Amino acid sequence: MRRPTYEIEYEQMLLSRHELLRRRPRTVDRSAYVLLSRIRVQGPMSIGELSDAFGLDASTLNRQTAAATRAGLVERIADPGGGIARKFRITAKGVRLLDEERDSIVGSLDRVMAGWSDEDILTFASYLRRFNRDIEALSGRPWPRP
Repeated sequence: MRRPTYEIEYEQMLLSRHELLRRRPRTVDRSAYVLLSRIRVQGPMSIGELSDAFGLDASTLNRQTAAATRAGLVERIADPGGGIARKFRITAKGVRLLDEERDSIVGSLDRVMAGWSDEDILTFASYLRRFNRDIEALSGRPWPRP
């Protein structure tokens, strides 16, 4: 008998193929969306802090933050805590575009889940939260939640 996790794998594969949840055109690309979401919740972060948070090397984050800076989504600032490393802070434009992207994604989810009760949506959200927290625990990279 196969483990029930095979069912999860198959459904996750199907979920990843759906275009409805990946609206085109995007206001920000996926890497910027994740970067902006983290900085918005946690506050200004250095390349080192971002590297620890995402498990990505500094060169990847340098490319991502450079692109986000050129797009006016983040800006480099002195460490508010007085540290040596400069940090990235989300700009007003970054907040606006992040909110637009999030609203679009939530709108897509609302269309998909139009027939779901609020209770069903909250139950599904609680399972996703648990799943994500268990992944975060294994990787040692918890994601701050507002």
